Amino acid sequence: MAMRTFFLGLAVVSAVQGNVIGTRTQVGSRSGSAVASAESPTVYIDTYTSYVQGNRSEYINSVYNFKAIPFASAPTGEYRWRHPQHVSGWTGIRDATKFAPACPQSGVTDYSEDCLYLNIWTPDSVKLNNVVNNTDTGIGVVPANTTETLPVYIFFHGGRFASGTTSDPTFDGAGLAAKGVVVVTVSYRMGALGFLAHPELSATSGSNSSGNYGLVDQEAALHWTNENIASFGGDYTRITIGGQSAGAASALDHLNTNLAAGLFEQVIAESGATYPSNPLIGSLAESYRQLSTAEEQGVSYLASIGIKNITAARAAPVELFLDSGNLNDETFKNTVFANNSAYIEPPLFRPVLDGYVLPATYQEMLIRGDRAIVPVLTGGNLDENGATPSPGFTVASYKAQAAYEFGSVGMADEYFKLWPAGSSNESADNALNTFYRDQTKVSVWRWASEYLAGSKRNVSITGSDDTYQTWTYYWTHAPPGQDEGAYHGSELNYAFNNLYATDLPWTTEDYEIADKLSSYWANFISTGNPNGDGLAHWPEATADSAVLMELGDAWKTVEAASEAKISFMEKWFSKWPVY
Repeated sequence: MAMRTFFLGLAVVSAVQGNVIGTRTQVGSRSGSAVASAESPTVYIDTYTSYVQGNRSEYINSVYNFKAIPFASAPTGEYRWRHPQHVSGWTGIRDATKFAPACPQSGVTDYSEDCLYLNIWTPDSVKLNNVVNNTDTGIGVVPANTTETLPVYIFFHGGRFASGTTSDPTFDGAGLAAKGVVVVTVSYRMGALGFLAHPELSATSGSNSSGNYGLVDQEAALHWTNENIASFGGDYTRITIGGQSAGAASALDHLNTNLAAGLFEQVIAESGATYPSNPLIGSLAESYRQLSTAEEQGVSYLASIGIKNITAARAAPVELFLDSGNLNDETFKNTVFANNSAYIEPPLFRPVLDGYVLPATYQEMLIRGDRAIVPVLTGGNLDENGATPSPGFTVASYKAQAAYEFGSVGMADEYFKLWPAGSSNESADNALNTFYRDQTKVSVWRWASEYLAGSKRNVSITGSDDTYQTWTYYWTHAPPGQDEGAYHGSELNYAFNNLYATDLPWTTEDYEIADKLSSYWANFISTGNPNGDGLAHWPEATADSAVLMELGDAWKTVEAASEAKISFMEKWFSKWPVY
């Protein structure tokens, strides 16, 4: 693994004073409500020379949680649209029992531009740090029954780079932490605040780039975790980064950037890796904009809200930018996909191929293999990427849409042989769903094949002995109490093992599925291999075997598609631009 280097930011700013309980007058003192106990564990963070006090999880008694720990200062005023700055310490013991406000976005009332915080869940069996200058302070440390450090999982939430908050109970980390993992969830800037590109910003950046502030927020959190997670029982040499949807795209972006080199060992990308020439990638958060285009869009956007330059934009009230996440790009305008509801226009404000944070196209990074070489676990869901339990097609509408899209590249006849409409509306719906599901599986498998090939090229060139196993899955279980099937994100509660946090009519089967899926996740986070005792064997992905692991309704390998369908998909992909 590459040697880790820790970035300390571009400047040290004023101390965070909010949410502090008590005042520490000298090492070893205890003040008022800050007295520690097994219910209120207190941790000394060396890089801050300050304390945080958490509590037990409200859901799982054997897990501690520490919420709203600042990993960077507020990106406000002159620091709006700059790389995140380091935060200095605070006096007293900081209350870490409540989530911080969400990053600014529409539809949320509790938001703040001061939102760069992370949350930690850790088993109560770990040793928590109470050492100051090699001296046991006696403050707030609950005796641990082990000195072993645990693997760490850093999770980035989804939401099209436009919405989402770590306080969402879907991301509660206690259930996964109970399986021997230190779980970290991270907030980051979104919408225009996170992804505005502009010529003025690029010119003053020092890298001639702009637009990826949300991604560098995440990277600041990675640095913080490397520097401080040992205080919470985590092993900074065993960090897995992961996420779902836009969070998965983020994790894969960190895989491809030198700015995150050496800061993690593994990746989990849920509804994540997509083959770079699958035309559907343009719909997804995994798509990106070219810098020149993004800069033009940034100028137009500011003009549309009455702002002429970046100085004025930095002085503007944050409320002006709340709706920016609702804006869409026009990726499919004037294309054969324009009227296909599966091809949703991507958010306007999303990552930028700037040559700095994102150095090259996804396809180029796959081929070159000169990126992080780490184990990757990735996959897709039954009812996403165009598939849905009720598409609502007729035989006629199905034939018309397919003839239009596939006929545009001379592939309609071949398409209808492989995915025939049949003679009923139901058979037409089934044919459409089968195509989109095949496309998802083949796309994931082909990405994994290219990733492995690029990794092997890297190993042959560098002589390194880094591992590069890849594990691909296909999630098929529909949560109860809803009619959208195994929808986009439906695996999250199960992977986090936190069915307790969401009000759905869970069954005994659901709890069993959550136990199995989260065990695969915990095993991968711990060892880079999802397999373990009592679990169905999950074979690693290979270019020679077009299979994925079905998770949810069954625990077995399934074909990506037949040879004829794979051949068709590869030809279909080749007809479209490469990301």
